[in-house]
Amino acid sequence: MDNPVAQRASLLTTIAAAPHRLLFFIGAFNVLAAMAWWTAWLGGWMPAPSVPAGWMHGFIMQYQVLPAFIFGFLLTVFPRWMGQTEASRWHYLPVGLGLLLGQVLTLAGLASGSMMLLHVGVLNTLAGWIAAMLVLAGWLWRDRTSNWHAISCFAALLMGLIGLLAFVVFMHTGNPRLAFAMLKFGSFGLLVPIYATVAHRMFPFFAGNVVPGYTPWRPLAWLAALWPLCLIHLALELLHLHHWLWLVDAPLLALTSYALWRWWPRGSMPPLLRVLFVGFAWLPIAMALYLVQSAWFAATGEFALGRAPVHALSVGFFGSLLVAMVTRVTMGHSGRPLELGRIPALTFIGMQVLAVLRVGAELMPNPSPWMLAASFGWLAVFTPWVLRSLWIYATPRVDGKPG
Repeated sequence: MDNPVAQRASLLTTIAAAPHRLLFFIGAFNVLAAMAWWTAWLGGWMPAPSVPAGWMHGFIMQYQVLPAFIFGFLLTVFPRWMGQTEASRWHYLPVGLGLLLGQVLTLAGLASGSMMLLHVGVLNTLAGWIAAMLVLAGWLWRDRTSNWHAISCFAALLMGLIGLLAFVVFMHTGNPRLAFAMLKFGSFGLLVPIYATVAHRMFPFFAGNVVPGYTPWRPLAWLAALWPLCLIHLALELLHLHHWLWLVDAPLLALTSYALWRWWPRGSMPPLLRVLFVGFAWLPIAMALYLVQSAWFAATGEFALGRAPVHALSVGFFGSLLVAMVTRVTMGHSGRPLELGRIPALTFIGMQVLAVLRVGAELMPNPSPWMLAASFGWLAVFTPWVLRSLWIYATPRVDGKPG
């Protein structure tokens, strides 16, 4: 009879065999746990937290759920981008432990009303972030190639760290401006720049490998233009100067639309590549909504569209590319063919429907039922993808290779 202790040890060893395995496993678990809490709160089946639920939803998704996937990816590719030694388990195990305990304790604090658990959860999240950034900083310090994609990703993480620290201070002082800053730093300081940077480096590379005659386009000038526009947008939001956002959102719309046009292959392409570009298309859509909202506000003083632009960005752009990119990395790093597969395809299609539903909810007289429906929909479309992903991370590579 097999030894259960040995089986558990073997399972844990497999999950911890590579940074993407461990951190994607944690991220997949976290994404369902986070949305289960949010759905329960929207449905009135969870007590109201001492910190506003909307703020906690933004914090959990931007600083706990998505960073698990981001750190799993960056801890894998940073040394490869710069030709350095890859991470050992002791580099990424503390990261995974911090992010896992951070979210588990945060959700436990929200469910029980315990501010102590909530505080400890946020501090564990901070510890996981710092552990990851120290490892990434070490590779950057030793790099002599001036890898601008790595530098851009790290700069975005520094912006995210500022937002995370703002929330830590908020937890101890109660200053709502710090919670507001956390939300804004998470979007245009952390996630938009890091998603755009990874897309700029990887999407033309992926397309060049599978589309005959494709010419990769990734000038560094595009990144150099994106960063100041994101920072100006962030600054205007922090200063509540929403009537001036159109001045920066118009060029952001033009810049992201042009990149999508240049990257999109002419002719046929495999589904695993197509979902990357469809997911990226939500970024110019979101910027168009931000532009309309700001211009209308400047002209009439009416703040139209509500949080529609935010959810086009978060559900449409961040959520769609989460499924597309994580599926691509998971297939490639598990020794499987680079194919989309039925479950990821259905999840991706479901995300498009959910993004439209969540954006449209902001235009309804009573958005609450539509928000709850979108949240239930998220759980429905993500659960099969998460279960499939967890199984892949918990089993060895199919080609017998390590990692």
